[in-house]
Amino acid sequence: MALIPSTILTGFLGAGKTTLLNRILQEDHGLKIAVIENEFGQENIDNEILVQDSSEQIVEMNNGCICCTVRGDLIVALTSLAQKREAGELHFDRIIIETTGLANPGPVAQTFFMDEEVGVHYMLDAVLTVVDARHAMTQLDDYEEAQRQVGFADKLLISKTDLVDTAQLDALKARLMRINPRAPISTVDFGRAPLAEVLDIRGFNLNDKLEIDPDFLKAEEAHGHDHDHGHVHTDACRHEHGEHGQHDHHHGHHSDDIAAFVFKSSRPFDPAKLDEFLASLVNVFGPRMLRYKGVLLMQGAERKVVFQGVHQMMGSDLGAKWGENEERGSKMVFIGKNLPKDVFVSGLEQCLV
Repeated sequence: MALIPSTILTGFLGAGKTTLLNRILQEDHGLKIAVIENEFGQENIDNEILVQDSSEQIVEMNNGCICCTVRGDLIVALTSLAQKREAGELHFDRIIIETTGLANPGPVAQTFFMDEEVGVHYMLDAVLTVVDARHAMTQLDDYEEAQRQVGFADKLLISKTDLVDTAQLDALKARLMRINPRAPISTVDFGRAPLAEVLDIRGFNLNDKLEIDPDFLKAEEAHGHDHDHGHVHTDACRHEHGEHGQHDHHHGHHSDDIAAFVFKSSRPFDPAKLDEFLASLVNVFGPRMLRYKGVLLMQGAERKVVFQGVHQMMGSDLGAKWGENEERGSKMVFIGKNLPKDVFVSGLEQCLV
């Protein structure tokens, strides 16, 4: 039986997650979607909006979508829904899990890899993060949860763009790109977003298309890196001040705890050395490593090696064969909290042949 595609919908308080979800639930798209409201608090505010009858745990919508509120264990909820589906009691094609506005999406994402029962039935498609254009800059300054939600995203959806001017929106996009250069950014208007931008993104798949925003790479390469060696493209630290040392508001004088850097090299890796080094990184820095992903050139290998991870969980797979005229090289992106870039870079360089 095919795995059920699952989407984690996250975003800070008031970003517009529920508005987007309501749109998805009420549109006549022919899809049967199960929505899990993953509430941890005593009071479930969103539930008042989505599900009127609070005594009913599972509510079926007019278009065949179903809503289920979970105040406890997500694993129990997912397993129970899968069992009801197999028994023919419920019909749904996919799942969207909406987290609370203050939730860290990490543990929710890990559920799909840690629990065997969940892994048998579900496939994590992507983490979507809704970002409030009006308040995001302040939220990112004040709350690590907001930064984590951006850092975990496979796709970023900016809401409330009508409440800011072009310069403010550009500054926000630049900051989001520094925190997470691998997540494409689009806007969502009062919850309206094409389903193709929300579902079947395959953001969590191991594929050999490493999505890194090309503008992020261009900005980094303008700083004069040598392409033939392992080197790092990095984040907010270089954006602290303008060219002459004064504060430059539009280029993010915000130094975020959570940020990204990219490692590139045209030299191949020694597989044994790289395995050992990555294992030690995950062992020491795992809790601070939110997302990491890469396409790797290995010594003597005709195929690409694709790897990715969440915190301490890392997996790798063989990708496509290198094309005859394709430029061979490794590209890795690390997103995490106060990660020591120099340690990562010098270690990775020592693993090159």
